[in-house]
Amino acid sequence: MSIILNFIKKYQNSLMVLLLLALIAVTVRLYPHAALSQSLTFSNTYYDEHNKLLRITLADDERYRLWTPLEEISSNVIDGLLLHEDRWFYYHPGFNPISLTRAFFATYLGGGNRQGASTITMQLARMHWKLNTKTIEGKLIQLARAIELELMYSKHDILEAYLNYAPFGRNIESVGAASLIYFDKPVSQVNLPEALTLTVLPQSPTYRIDKQTGIAGNALVNARNQLFQRWQEIYHSEDNIAALFNQSLIMRQPEQLPFLAPHFINQIIQQQLGDSHQSKIITTLDNNLQTIIENQVNVFIERNNQTGIKNATVLLVDTKTMGVKALIGSADYFNNDIQGQVNGTIAKRSPGSTLKPFIYGLGFDQGILHPMSILKDVETDFGFYTPENFDRNFKGPISATEALIKSRNIPAVFIAAKLKTPSFYQFLTAANIANLASEEHYGLALVLGGGEVTSQELATLYAMLENRGKWQPLKFIAKQTDNTSVVKKLLSPQASFMTQDMLLKNTRKQDILFKKQNTAIPVYFKTGTSWGFRDAWTAGGFKQYVLIVWLGNFDGSSNNAFVGADAATPLFFNIIDAINNYYPNTRAPNQELPKNMKKVDICLTSGNLVTKWCKVKGKTWFIPGVSPITVDNIYRPVMIDNLSGKVACAPYNLQTSHVEVFEYWPSDLAKIFAKAGMQKKSPPDSSHCLSPHNYLGQAPKITSPLKNVVYQFRVNNQKNERISLNANVDGEVKKLYWFIDNQFIGSSLQNQTLDLLPTKSGVFKLLVVDDLGRSDARIIKVELLE
Repeated sequence: MSIILNFIKKYQNSLMVLLLLALIAVTVRLYPHAALSQSLTFSNTYYDEHNKLLRITLADDERYRLWTPLEEISSNVIDGLLLHEDRWFYYHPGFNPISLTRAFFATYLGGGNRQGASTITMQLARMHWKLNTKTIEGKLIQLARAIELELMYSKHDILEAYLNYAPFGRNIESVGAASLIYFDKPVSQVNLPEALTLTVLPQSPTYRIDKQTGIAGNALVNARNQLFQRWQEIYHSEDNIAALFNQSLIMRQPEQLPFLAPHFINQIIQQQLGDSHQSKIITTLDNNLQTIIENQVNVFIERNNQTGIKNATVLLVDTKTMGVKALIGSADYFNNDIQGQVNGTIAKRSPGSTLKPFIYGLGFDQGILHPMSILKDVETDFGFYTPENFDRNFKGPISATEALIKSRNIPAVFIAAKLKTPSFYQFLTAANIANLASEEHYGLALVLGGGEVTSQELATLYAMLENRGKWQPLKFIAKQTDNTSVVKKLLSPQASFMTQDMLLKNTRKQDILFKKQNTAIPVYFKTGTSWGFRDAWTAGGFKQYVLIVWLGNFDGSSNNAFVGADAATPLFFNIIDAINNYYPNTRAPNQELPKNMKKVDICLTSGNLVTKWCKVKGKTWFIPGVSPITVDNIYRPVMIDNLSGKVACAPYNLQTSHVEVFEYWPSDLAKIFAKAGMQKKSPPDSSHCLSPHNYLGQAPKITSPLKNVVYQFRVNNQKNERISLNANVDGEVKKLYWFIDNQFIGSSLQNQTLDLLPTKSGVFKLLVVDDLGRSDARIIKVELLE
């Protein structure tokens, strides 16, 4: 103990100096300082969802540079670097005095060639502070900076920074960028020959590499192989690894880097989508699908070039994730004649009739119609607006489904004119359709493509149908922030389902490709042609995808070939066929039928509930309590006198009269039939009868609910308390139809009851109609008690 105390007393001043220096060193190390990466800018790499490189961009200083953590760098690269550059890296304070002395005497006193003695730390100092080290003064500054680096940063940080600063030929810096460019793989995955190649490049980044073939020159190969000989003295290498060094060294050049899905990547860059601090960006794109579609577009344009079709855009979206799987912004990115670098999927264009499905969807939700409602396709004035059909003809009575599929304008405008809240304009603004003028500017013309949308906006609307009325924005980045906060419910699940079901009935032309398919997959789609033949569209979906196809010219010039059904639809189905052939085993996701939906029997002629007299019957979906539906009144029975052939007046004599069924059409539709040469038998004149003509038999009489009774229910026990609906009917009646405030709620057979579950208090009108068109009504009062 005394010896230690005597030593401390004797050398206390020196020890205090050492302690002070140690405290200074610790303070410098612990004091916050900028990361070594802070002074650099970096490239971004963009990958598809399967980790296929799509593009690597240049950093701000026109260099390819990627920051790679040391833990993600192959150990072969690190070991090779230390062996080649600085074997004493972990032991020196930033410089190697022995190497410096030897290099000084050889360079300045020996008269020989210049010798380098820079450690990894010294080289990092030169690159980090951009020092001129060709002079003695510059070398001294480099030494001071190297010591500074050693004081401020760990060996780990210095080695990591060196590998990310070092030049690797051309305008490539950092080992991560060099590995990705030269060997098309991350630096963690390089083999030993590749690792040692990367090791020797920073000292001689000008080694020749053939730009055409990528074959490395002899100087680079010899440098690498010499390092491998030294490597074998320290590390054991298998024979198969050694054999790799006898093969040609081929290195991809920057000119050969992929430039895939250019419009898609440009949009991500220009709109700054994704995390700006993340150099590796995984996108939603599927490059296989992108390539399939690009090939189809190229073939289609080449085949139809003689008709003036020179450009197209295509967008494919996965409705489950809203991720963009393929985006073709033009037929040829490098073709200046078609303005190929313009991204046509974000260009505002007239949508033609592609927005019509959403008018029908709104109509379903607002109780204006159901899929088989009969609409009038007749010449109609809507105030100051008189729309025409594309073919300038009128079809007369037409079902809503057929009107949508055949893109009839008059029915669509009729529905739009009846919309309340939201109006069609309000619906589009809620769906983030940007840059619309005022609602008054468009009026009802908005229905027929008077506004403008982009392909990407249109895709979100069609995806909404598959997602049962939930609108969501598109996604371009795989790990993009969750979009649930911007999900909007624009249609009910029922209206979305019925709209999509209508579009599924739209059939493609049976071309050669269609006939060759073993099984046809369900496809829902709608075509569109803008005014003046400037835009041809087909929009729709299949499996889990939404596909939007546009044909036209970016300068807005017209072409009579730009008709949606004739031009865009063939390409639309060519793409679907190609994807289906490439991925034959993928299936559409199973969708459950939305709740509160029913199918009922209807008379197809009127779109209303069937009666005994209806001649053409079918079925339709409807939303109970929402969809408008009444009993058919087109087909009506009339008693005809056997002798005179005129209407028989009550009371009827069944011995001298018989029943005939006539069609009672509104006058405007009757004119259409006459114009089309479809003569309808006119109903007979019954004006000579004193009382209105009624068919034999008794109208139904409601027996339940009772008159003048207030029905009270407890809210907490509501499921067990219902009102039974029943009526006495004539013997010929088979079915009864029940309505609350003119809204159809269900049907029952003549000997059955229908249960009504009230959902709110109030006074309601209950109506029952039998299948012969006769009715009875009753007022009921309901009180829901807490």
